[in-house]
Amino acid sequence: MIFADKKAVIFDLDGTLLDTLDDLKNSLNAALTDIGFPERTRSEVRRFVGNGLAKLAERAVPDGTAPEQCAKVLALTRRYYAEKCRECTKPYEGIGKLLTDLHGKGLLLGVLSNKPDAQVKTLCRDFFGDLIRLPAGQREGIPLKPAPDALLSAITALGCTPEETVYAGDSDVDILTAKNAGIPCISVLWGFRDRDFLLKSGAKILVSSPEEMAQLF
Repeated sequence: MIFADKKAVIFDLDGTLLDTLDDLKNSLNAALTDIGFPERTRSEVRRFVGNGLAKLAERAVPDGTAPEQCAKVLALTRRYYAEKCRECTKPYEGIGKLLTDLHGKGLLLGVLSNKPDAQVKTLCRDFFGDLIRLPAGQREGIPLKPAPDALLSAITALGCTPEETVYAGDSDVDILTAKNAGIPCISVLWGFRDRDFLLKSGAKILVSSPEEMAQLF
């Protein structure tokens, strides 16, 4: 119980609480097809995600694509994802029990994602109900992760301090976000990045299952 003194846990969403990869891939590929670009594989999309839809579109288009064409792919991806975000997405096994257990221990739970705020709120509400006190995604005027602004704002909104908070995610972006905010990061191994990549990215605490994570609190 290395985090027995903490009051809040804020989670990344994609690759941490929810397996969203197929809905992201399908939305992106629908946009690419509309423009006449080749589709991307699931493994490619897995590598591309983590920095928001704009970066996803930028990484997915062919090299040398004009900025206006990339912007069209982004706009279409946003539209398709707003429609498709619930088709294949599901929580990872054990996540419901993890959140219930942490909530039962009196911890405040939040979500901070680089995906659009509307979809974050929809997915958190539909899958986790009232367990997530504060769901937050990409919003105008707030820098995306790994900038610490959104995370620090979420901590304040929960009525906590950085010293009372832990962040949990599956990527290098999450590790850097937590570092920039001055809080510890739990790196999960069931998401979109593997152990070696996370260790090379500076991961200090890794968990292989939600059950293992629950034991930290």
